[in-house]
Amino acid sequence: MVKFDNKAILMGITFGIIWASAFTSARVIVQYAPPFYALTFRFLLSGIIGVVIARAMGQSWHLTRGQWIAVVVFGVTQNALYLGLNFVAMQTVEASLATIVASTMPLLVAVASWLVFKETLRPLGVLGLCIGFVGVAMIMGARLQGGVDLFGLTLCGISVLSLTVATLAVRGASTGGNFMMVVGLQMLVGAAFVAVPALALETFEVTWSWQLAVAFAYTVFVPGLGATLIWFMLVDRIGATPAAVFHFLTPFFGVSIAALLLGEELGAMDIVGVLIITAGILAVQLSKQASR
Repeated sequence: MVKFDNKAILMGITFGIIWASAFTSARVIVQYAPPFYALTFRFLLSGIIGVVIARAMGQSWHLTRGQWIAVVVFGVTQNALYLGLNFVAMQTVEASLATIVASTMPLLVAVASWLVFKETLRPLGVLGLCIGFVGVAMIMGARLQGGVDLFGLTLCGISVLSLTVATLAVRGASTGGNFMMVVGLQMLVGAAFVAVPALALETFEVTWSWQLAVAFAYTVFVPGLGATLIWFMLVDRIGATPAAVFHFLTPFFGVSIAALLLGEELGAMDIVGVLIITAGILAVQLSKQASR
């Protein structure tokens, strides 16, 4: 079984908090700027800065074949599809709900690994999957009764499927070093793909404000560069399966940050559902570790 040292634990908790906070900053951004244009500039800036930092660190353009594949797949699935669809969805869907939908990713990865890649899933893992999806059903049932925007919710659902593909693809990028270069290049791939719907579908109309400036800067440097780099380093340190344990922090931190900074109301069913999803994700990841 993998041992979590203090550095790995600190990295994992930091990643969980930052990853969860990105939903709140995204919710702020789309209130002032068109989502695809905002993402295009975010990815472009993050990518350029990432590549410059990587070169300053002495990192090479010469990536492994697996890393190049991951750069493209990760750039398209996580950046263009997952974040692109989430940014559009959060024009009408609260950050807390988007966080809850995205938090099902470890459950979906477990299902895909079980059904597609034939990975063994212990009874605890099967129980965790059932528990997790029960929690999702409870929250969705309550939200649908409250009149949630179905189109936005559907986009969130499609986006988390894209994130699942991105997570499965990152395995090839966790070896070979040059992590910051991988981060920067996959951001540039995302910028290229998101620019297409931005130019085709949106008008560049921005309501300039300090809230937009703070949220955009935070999104570029912290979740954009920081969290992605921490994730690659964490996977390299302890492996993809053990690192995924820290995704169980996303539901709790995500809804808490949205409630604290945006004043989003959480019902009793939201809180109970988040706790159930968290327990389910943790059970799945612990069962994976036990089977290694």
